[in-house]
Amino acid sequence: MRPLFWGRLRTSGRSPSLARPVFWTALVAAAALPGAVLATNPPTCQVVAAQMPGRVIFPSDPAYSAAQSSYYAGQARNMKPGCIFMPTTTDEVSQFVKMVGARNQPDAKFAVRGGGHTLWKGAANIDGGITVDMRLINATVLNADSSVASLGAGGRFGNVYHSLKPHGLTVLGGRVPSIGVGGFLSSGGMTFLSRRHGFACNSVVGYEIVLAGGKVLHVTQDSNPDLWLALKGGINNYGIVTRFDVATYPDKMWYDLVQYNFTDAILADQARVLCNFMKPGPTFDPDAMMGLFLDFAGGAFFVRNALWHTGGDANPLVYKPFTDIPNMGSSGQLLAVADVVDQFGANIPPSTPRAFQLDWSFVNPPAEVYVELFKIWQDGVKALSDVQGFFVEFLTQPQAVVQKGTQSLYGLEAGRTDYVMMLMTAAYANAADDERVRVGITNIVRAQRGLLRRKGYLIDFVYPNYADKSEGVFKSWGADSVAKLQAASLKYDPQGIFQKRVPGGLKVF
Repeated sequence: MRPLFWGRLRTSGRSPSLARPVFWTALVAAAALPGAVLATNPPTCQVVAAQMPGRVIFPSDPAYSAAQSSYYAGQARNMKPGCIFMPTTTDEVSQFVKMVGARNQPDAKFAVRGGGHTLWKGAANIDGGITVDMRLINATVLNADSSVASLGAGGRFGNVYHSLKPHGLTVLGGRVPSIGVGGFLSSGGMTFLSRRHGFACNSVVGYEIVLAGGKVLHVTQDSNPDLWLALKGGINNYGIVTRFDVATYPDKMWYDLVQYNFTDAILADQARVLCNFMKPGPTFDPDAMMGLFLDFAGGAFFVRNALWHTGGDANPLVYKPFTDIPNMGSSGQLLAVADVVDQFGANIPPSTPRAFQLDWSFVNPPAEVYVELFKIWQDGVKALSDVQGFFVEFLTQPQAVVQKGTQSLYGLEAGRTDYVMMLMTAAYANAADDERVRVGITNIVRAQRGLLRRKGYLIDFVYPNYADKSEGVFKSWGADSVAKLQAASLKYDPQGIFQKRVPGGLKVF
């Protein structure tokens, strides 16, 4: 297996593989059902198909299998919705929510899917209900002065970046091409520019959202400040976002991927250099983002640094301590973000049979603490090495810097530059190993978190984009943030449609 780094629709129009009329051959009869038949309370999928012919895929359609197989992880692929609804406009989403929300039937439940990259079961798919597949709502449109890009919620960032590249612009988005716009921006968003501009959700200046009951609302900080804040991390608790209006930024980046031999001496050097890189003070460079990747695959360990700099300079001096560590070579160059994402994303396979991941954050500790964290990981991984197809990646990277004066739900101190995030992701072949891998990875992380807690460096924050549903994401942000999330839910969804009818995802209640 190639090393796994976790992470081109046109500027408008539909993907050819998703738009052919053959998708809908099974729906003609349903669309023509007489009122007497429909009045017998047919399945919700049939009702939606009758009201919006050409937008629903049933299990008998070839496109159903294609849509299911496009999820990244097996946990999502193996779920079986009763049908898949594929809207092309906000109005169609509104009709769907109004229609399904009014039905008091067991099958009137749904999931919302964008890129389909979240690993755990139920995040963006459903058993027996309806999956709302947003991928046909994928346009990327610049405003008159190119300061804002409107992104369809079903787009993927590889396509977004290529759409903006001719304009010399980029946005705060995912770092591999397959990351979906909707899930990424509604869950926070760690980006190449996060040290200067914070989480990607803070670049959103407006949302188009379909609320429970089908009402379409354009949300800004001025129009609906409570909902505007709740959407910056509140995921699918308030409605279906169909468009994100986001700030644009200049498009040029230095990218280098440096590989090293995996030895105790190299790990000690990495710990020392990373610790110094993360120290606050006059040497802090807001354009410098990086990731330290420790990988285990095929019975062997690997180490590499991904170095990204958004200041437009070649060979930034801030990375010299990393490249001075004896290495196996690198190929740094100035590129557009679209090209960086293509290169970096080439290391990630298109799917994985099974996967599990956890993330946690802490204050930059001394170098010897990093070495202890690396050692805990090595020892724990060896105990799982006989799992078929086992691969694990341990990523250490700077946390996004919450900008001063920015409203945030995350409970992180604004302006703090020495927060660090770790992410551990395991991939493997068989569902029979789900529990063993979950317990093994959880025990490694529990030991690492315990070390950081005892030494006074652990912080409560769990980043939602990388988190497993078991991690208590919203609780980790603090009681005040939970209260704001819940208040917005009660105000904008008083019947709890997106709490009860959308069972997947992270819930605020």
